[in-house]
Amino acid sequence: MKGGGVGGGGGGGGGKRRWKVLVIGVLVLVILSMLVPLAFLLGLHNSFHSPGIVTLQPSSPFERSRINATKHSQRDLSNRVDQVLQKINPVLPKKIDINVVPRDMNRTSISDSKNRGLPVSPAVVANPSHVNKTKTEVSHKGVQGETVNADETQRTCQVKYGSYCLWREENKEPMKDAKVKHMKDLLFVARAYYPSIAKMPSQSKLTRDMKQNIQEFERILIVSSADADLPPQVDKKFEKMEAVISKAKSFPVDCNNVDKKLRQILDLTEDEATFHMKQSVFLYQLAVHTMPKSLHCLSMRLTVEYFKSGSVDVEDNEKFSDPSLLHFVIISDNILASSVVINSTVLHARESKNFVFHVLTNEQNYFAMKQWFIRNPSKQAAIQVLNIEKLELDNSDVKLSLPAEFRVSFLSGDNLASQGKRTHYLSLFSQSHYLLPKIFHKLKKVVILDHDVVVQRDLSPLWELDMEGKVNGAVKECSVRLGQLKSLKGESFDANACLWMSGLNVIDLARWRELGVSETYQKFYKQMGGGGESREAIALQASLLTFQDKVYTLDDKWALSGLGYDYYINTQTIKNAATLHYNGNMKPWLELGIPQYKTYWRKHLNREDRFLSDCNVNP
Repeated sequence: MKGGGVGGGGGGGGGKRRWKVLVIGVLVLVILSMLVPLAFLLGLHNSFHSPGIVTLQPSSPFERSRINATKHSQRDLSNRVDQVLQKINPVLPKKIDINVVPRDMNRTSISDSKNRGLPVSPAVVANPSHVNKTKTEVSHKGVQGETVNADETQRTCQVKYGSYCLWREENKEPMKDAKVKHMKDLLFVARAYYPSIAKMPSQSKLTRDMKQNIQEFERILIVSSADADLPPQVDKKFEKMEAVISKAKSFPVDCNNVDKKLRQILDLTEDEATFHMKQSVFLYQLAVHTMPKSLHCLSMRLTVEYFKSGSVDVEDNEKFSDPSLLHFVIISDNILASSVVINSTVLHARESKNFVFHVLTNEQNYFAMKQWFIRNPSKQAAIQVLNIEKLELDNSDVKLSLPAEFRVSFLSGDNLASQGKRTHYLSLFSQSHYLLPKIFHKLKKVVILDHDVVVQRDLSPLWELDMEGKVNGAVKECSVRLGQLKSLKGESFDANACLWMSGLNVIDLARWRELGVSETYQKFYKQMGGGGESREAIALQASLLTFQDKVYTLDDKWALSGLGYDYYINTQTIKNAATLHYNGNMKPWLELGIPQYKTYWRKHLNREDRFLSDCNVNP
């Protein structure tokens, strides 16, 4: 009995142990069944990626959906997607930051996605395109005023249309018809899809809705050219049209028909853009080469005033022909421009009583110019106004011709990769300049100032220069050389010679007459006249060849050119220059003038004259 009792006790003990093991096993399974879902809900599984799930960008949409379906529950996935979308949702800032921010947003989104273990979409990982980089650099250039080599588009445009492109960027205005243009785009798309939808019998309601929306947009666009003309409820019409187009896109349509329609729209848009570009360039050139209405009014009012008041101009003929005085010659048909040149020169002179100014103008502006300087004398300096058309010269048919300006564009850089376009404006003597030795036959030396010049230093030392037998003292533009001008042909010249500029020129009239410079110019001009080239091109070649080896080089500080086309001249360089030359299209008296350079010109203008306010002259 004992044995049986013992055996029975051992069997009972083994049964209890087996029962305990089963209970523990069941408890472990229960606990695991609770912990595993909890671990997935908490996102701890992201720390245990297997080698097959390391890729941030699945190779196909199918694999991406399979991984997401395996790894996440529906609710967890939607929450995470919302979080990612909130982080990468582009909020575009204003102006220059528009091209810089997406790069930082992409970097942030990628790092956040890696930390969270989420797949990253290709759009977020993609690097910014070259176009975006170029736009960013251009924006920084406009703000900081630094020259950026990557801005090839702007350079090409400047070569083709001159400084118009720079002026357009400077004077950009906010769009007033953004919504109107958006309406046109939606209308084009709806018209492209409408023929295909109309062929579907089952989509008669959609066809009616599309037709109704198209007609409503057409009615609105007939009477609306700007956003201010749109009706109050236009936003709801936008929503309806977008909903209709979205629904139309969900149906299989005739792609050939849609493609053909959209290509027609593209061609029309390109033609319209080209037309507006040419039109704007034409209007820009028209504004540059025509006299503003206010200046024409000023000339007419002064002319009437001259005859009405019976003004008597007491001229000191002895001063005008005294070779011991300092004589300046200005060739101009612009009253304000001539006045600024004289005022700025006298203001900075040590002894203005020795200064004599000779203003050569045409018959139309002669009396207005005389009346202006009678009303606005310039300290002790003497001013003589001459009508070049009434002077007794050998050539009876003499017309006033202003200094000629030529736009020169050429490649810069040694390597093809670094080559870019450079544009300069060359200012040279006109036909009227070659008459000066005869007009001022008693004078030995004069200084010629163009009417687009502002003087900032005393110019008296120019008469003390030893010009070493040269005729023309001028600042040379060595960024452009004679060999780079393709129009020069048929004559021997130094290809490496720098081009000289008008604006500030010291002329030795005695040496001029001795060498027969005017006769040499006329000879070159007649020789080149039979090639079918324009008069301006012939004058350019004749002037450069006439003064070859006859130019005395002045120090660069005497004259600074480029203020009529170059936006990026250093401020300190401007302050150090003796004279500022506004060569180029953007003259300071025009609305097109470069704003930051107009200040140097305006401060020498007499704004107190009542005719300026009467004619609304506000340069």
